[in-house]
Amino acid sequence: MKELNLPNTLTIFRILALPFCAYALFKNGGSDDSWRIIAFTLFFIVGLSDILDGKIARSRNQITEFGKLLDPIADKAMLATASISASLLGMLSWWVTAIFLIREVAVTILRFAVIKKGVIPASKGAKLKTFFPKLFSRLLYPAAAIIFKYTSRLVYGSCHISNHYYWS
Repeated sequence: MKELNLPNTLTIFRILALPFCAYALFKNGGSDDSWRIIAFTLFFIVGLSDILDGKIARSRNQITEFGKLLDPIADKAMLATASISASLLGMLSWWVTAIFLIREVAVTILRFAVIKKGVIPASKGAKLKTFFPKLFSRLLYPAAAIIFKYTSRLVYGSCHISNHYYWS
C-alpha cells in the first residue's frame, strides 16, 4: 500500500500513543510528579514525531493525500487529549479547553467541506501555530507544575492561549 509509508506510519503512531500519554498523566490520580514527567516525556516524543514525519515526507517525496488528511487530525487529537486531560485534572480552565476545541472542530469542518476540491495541506503558519504551543507548554508547564503547584494553572493556560491564538 503506497499510502502507508514511514511518515504516515509515524502519524498513526502519534494517534495511537495518545491514550498512553493520558494514562501516564492520570496515573495515581494525576498528582504524582514522577508520572507527570513520564507523561511530559511521552507527549514530547509524540510532538517530535510530528516534526519528523513532515521532514521525512518532504525529503523523500512521500507526501500523500492520506498524510495531508491524517496529520492535522493527529495534531487536533493531541491538542484535545492534552487540553481535556489538563482540565479534568484542574490544571486548565474548561473555558480555555472549550475555545481550543471549538476552533479545532470549526477548522476540521471547513477542511472536510472543501475536501472535494482536494485536501488542504497545512500552511507554514499553521505548522508554526502547532509547533510553538507544543514547545512552550511542554517546556514551561512541567517545570511549573512540579515547582509551583499552585501557579501551574496560570502558566499552562497563559502559554496555550497566547501561543495558540497568536499563530492562528
